[in-house]
Amino acid sequence: MKLVFLDRQTLAPEIELRAPSFEHRWQSYQETVPGQVVSRLQDADIAIVNKVRLDADTLAQLPGLKLVAIAATGSDNVDLNACRRAGIAVCNIRDYSKNSVPEHALALIMALNRSLNAYHASIAAGRWQQAGQFCYFDYPVRDLAGQILGLVGYGTIAQDLEKLALALGMKVMISARKGQPAGPGRFPFDEVLAHADVVSLHCPLTPETRHLIGPREFALMKPDALLINVGRGGLVDEAALLAALEQNQIGGAGFDVVSEEPPSLDNPLMQALHYPNFILTPHVAWASRSAMQRLADQLIDNIEAFVAGRPQNSLV
Repeated sequence: MKLVFLDRQTLAPEIELRAPSFEHRWQSYQETVPGQVVSRLQDADIAIVNKVRLDADTLAQLPGLKLVAIAATGSDNVDLNACRRAGIAVCNIRDYSKNSVPEHALALIMALNRSLNAYHASIAAGRWQQAGQFCYFDYPVRDLAGQILGLVGYGTIAQDLEKLALALGMKVMISARKGQPAGPGRFPFDEVLAHADVVSLHCPLTPETRHLIGPREFALMKPDALLINVGRGGLVDEAALLAALEQNQIGGAGFDVVSEEPPSLDNPLMQALHYPNFILTPHVAWASRSAMQRLADQLIDNIEAFVAGRPQNSLV
């Protein structure tokens, strides 16, 4: 079987990808642009992708493809319905970053609550010397204990963030789906936004969740509330976020994801970087070395299981 990894550079160079245990040919490309996808997969049995898009038109030109192994959890770059119609199996990676992403989300929450970036930047600009005393109080410093964390989406990552938050004395509200009635242990979406000190997003990006947070939702939030997004950039209307920061409508935001990655310089989140209460990291919440190695190991496990006739982590 021939395996082709179209975007190997989405894993750090030091991460080891072991050779599959069955007889195979392996072809790896650091990156692949849209016009190269079909030619590179023309004789492939198994396509390995992280962010490369496989749409219906592309898949229709690859009749020999048997498996799409996604080197990530998110599958919005692969047309699952087209795979289903073509008889192409799809698998993804699960629970590999259950420590890395929750810890990154918590780091964003802590940094914003303590105004770490703002104070660091002000010291670099000479503010401490100007203050003339042992400290100064230009930016708010808040304790996590007693704050309410609102979780929108409640998969493994959100559940592990909940454990960390509870250990620090926070209270947790779990949101029902937007527009849906609240079931046991859930609160209405709007109620979570209205009461939470921190709203953290952990949803997949679907047509239903795109722009889940927009002008209406920012208007519902507390004026000092924080918005954390380590899920998908498209969950938030980025222009609305920029406006909310400009108008001091919310207390701040910490994002690890953008609707377009890498973002253009005129993206609203890039424009928001000058605000002391906004932090943007380059989609690295998942990327602790141990998490990436677990991903790589599970990727090969998934492929070997498929070839052995006992597929796992199947999406199609």
